[in-house]
Amino acid sequence: MDEFKVRQGELFCEEVPVSRLAKTYGTPLYAYSRNTLISHFEKIQSAFGELSPLICYSIKANSNLSILAELAAQGAGMDIVSGGELVRAQTVGVHAERIVYAGVGKTREEIAAALKAEILMFNVESEPELRRINQVAAQLKRIARVALRINPDVDAQTHHYITTGTKENKFGLSIPMAVGLFNEAKKLKHIQAVGVHMHIGSQITSVTPYLQAIKRLAGLLADLRNAGHKIDYFNMGGGLGIIYNEEKPQTADAFAKAVVPLLKPLGCKLILEPGRFIVGNAGILVTSVQYVKRGHVKSFVIVDAGMNDLIRPSLYHAFHQILPVKKSRSARTVLCDVVGPICESSDFLGKDRHLPELEEGDVLAVRSTGAYGMAMASNYNSRCRAAEVLVSGPKVTLIRRRETMEDVMAAELKGVKKFGK
Repeated sequence: MDEFKVRQGELFCEEVPVSRLAKTYGTPLYAYSRNTLISHFEKIQSAFGELSPLICYSIKANSNLSILAELAAQGAGMDIVSGGELVRAQTVGVHAERIVYAGVGKTREEIAAALKAEILMFNVESEPELRRINQVAAQLKRIARVALRINPDVDAQTHHYITTGTKENKFGLSIPMAVGLFNEAKKLKHIQAVGVHMHIGSQITSVTPYLQAIKRLAGLLADLRNAGHKIDYFNMGGGLGIIYNEEKPQTADAFAKAVVPLLKPLGCKLILEPGRFIVGNAGILVTSVQYVKRGHVKSFVIVDAGMNDLIRPSLYHAFHQILPVKKSRSARTVLCDVVGPICESSDFLGKDRHLPELEEGDVLAVRSTGAYGMAMASNYNSRCRAAEVLVSGPKVTLIRRRETMEDVMAAELKGVKKFGK
């Protein structure tokens, strides 16, 4: 559930009309509901409460500092995948022992920064990475705690671009490789292998792939312990799906009820890395109609938000609900594509939608864009990135101002001055 509700024909974000947000802050605009954000974090925290998990919010889903600060205030840890995300976690005051570091391409500089920060652990993806972490830790005279990311070769039954747990993917280690690497880790003086990690994909709406993966890792865990390895942490990753259209994902309670019986006997500290589940339905993208172009087969509603603002429809053919923020003056609906201003045929927010007749100035809301919306935005076509606001009851806070062209060109202007007249 979320707190974007239609009241008397008008869409509200908590207690604020979305039309007022558009008028005050302009469009394109990302608007987030604080109460939705916090309630979704509390749902997963409560569902797994008997295991007292460390819930590390996946920063890549939405990295706005205000979003991170709200979650940190609730006790969330952070799952990071870059040195920049480490800085963001530190900036909002997340305790280092609540930070885990994933990702296949960690640089020496990033590893050193994380070791100096004394994060909880690295999720290691390969043998070369393990050796690099050991080398950097030796230079810094530190011991690096690591979990090995296991690729259980399980089909997550999601889009192939966001499936990460099959043998064809670049992520993680096969179970036989992991056994060998745990043995190798024992020989490395600056490595302490303390856990196993998995992350089988994103937007997963069935519990079955998790059950399959946990069972496979449980067998590995038993073998490792029998071989003398001390494994204290089991990181189940993230990937819980949300409702974009007609999906029927499991609730946090139903999901926990299914997996907790498998997790309890493992005797490990549980780590979870949810991102989309927490923030996905806590945000909308607000956009204004610029033109309505009538075609022979259907109409094209051209809006001021494009694939640079929200790339998921273009990249994944993802479906997002689109609706007018105010009830249309006409009861008639038309078949249309909602498209942006970018010079690409793939620039669309929704295709073959039945929407009320629209005209210039009408405002639309693109639902469920809190995750991987602004986080994946770009300046393609030299477009300025959108503003972001956080709504809490009747209160609205601007949490990211709209970019200007001066912002966009700031890193290039020195070159212009150097070579210009």
